[in-house]
Amino acid sequence: MTPAEKNWAGNITFGARRLCVPRSVRELRDMVAASDAVRPLGTRHSFNTIADTTGDHISLAGLPRVADIDVARRTLTLSAGLRYGEFAAELHERGFALANLGSLPHISAAGAVATGTHGSGVGNRSLAASVRTLSLVTADGGTRTLTRTDEDFAGAVVSLGALGVVTSLELDLVRAFDVRQWVYEDLPEATLTARFDEVMSAAYSVSVFTDWSPGPVGQVWLKQRVGGEGAAGMPAEWLGARLADGPRHPIPGVPAVNCTEQRGVPGPWYQRLPHFRMEFTPSNGDELQSEYFVARADAVAAYEALARLRDRIAPVLQISEIRTVAADDLWLSPAHGRASVAFHFTWVPDAAAVAPVVAGIEEALAPFGARPHWGKVFSTAPEVLRTLYPRYADFEALMLRYDPEGTFRNPFLDRCFRR
Repeated sequence: MTPAEKNWAGNITFGARRLCVPRSVRELRDMVAASDAVRPLGTRHSFNTIADTTGDHISLAGLPRVADIDVARRTLTLSAGLRYGEFAAELHERGFALANLGSLPHISAAGAVATGTHGSGVGNRSLAASVRTLSLVTADGGTRTLTRTDEDFAGAVVSLGALGVVTSLELDLVRAFDVRQWVYEDLPEATLTARFDEVMSAAYSVSVFTDWSPGPVGQVWLKQRVGGEGAAGMPAEWLGARLADGPRHPIPGVPAVNCTEQRGVPGPWYQRLPHFRMEFTPSNGDELQSEYFVARADAVAAYEALARLRDRIAPVLQISEIRTVAADDLWLSPAHGRASVAFHFTWVPDAAAVAPVVAGIEEALAPFGARPHWGKVFSTAPEVLRTLYPRYADFEALMLRYDPEGTFRNPFLDRCFRR
């Protein structure tokens, strides 16, 4: 089959010799066993070479659709290639929900889990933290199923595709809930830094958007659970910010038609927790992205360090988002072992202009042990990465046990992890 030549943003041209789309797990096992180099390919929403290979790309999009709810266990077992937006409505209709979602419902569950992707909320962990069981095809074509009681589990969930091709996931569920979404504009920067915890705890899920220009912070998105901390109405002014008088896109001046509904109109969790609607393409892909996680206790100091770079950041930035993520125990999760704040950057599509700014951000955030998102643009040196994750060496040993011949390795993994 013809290779998938580029990633979603178009900044990476893949080197795969072919794209394989198995129609069954048996066919997938045969493909993996017959190949000397394999990388799983999800919805291609990575901005670096983490998914690249000179061997075979394997897409899970052709596997039979599975989305089975176990009411007694309150779990969902699904085929890993499904996108969140492809099963969320069905979950809601059955009276269940995921505790959180990322900004885009368009991404595959397997890809989001493997890279530690997240939503926002003081009590909300990464999407990977909801995994209870995972099944994967290993390099020899065998299969392996891991649960939370298995010794390897915490290392195998956020695995960067390095251990095998994940075929199914069992996810924890909560009872279905509705959400109201409100947008406030022009929050004074001094208020954000002085009352950071209050701002970020003001709703079930909170996102702060800024372009790092001097003056007020651009937007604060408050996603409030109906019947929880939010009421049907909100004040016209909150902490010095004003309630938006219409729907907003995170990037000022961009039409909000592809954004999820705002202005307090209640709706199911899957139609409010993401920023963008499933039925619309969220962007034309003309962007690069970076993201860095610091301990929540360091959030204000990290913000101030970034603010000192505003003159360098702003010219190559489209928008920046600040979110909170609860701690988890997954070895390579950027929120491993610490409640975190994530600083996200959506850049202009100019890699040469963005690279020195990314390096400057990494230098500014180095005192805070900033962990980069595995699927986005970063230049953190491997020797620094090793110091940021307590179980880094354990993951390298896990890779060697599961894939001794390096079938799933690629230059990205070779750069980051020792053999």
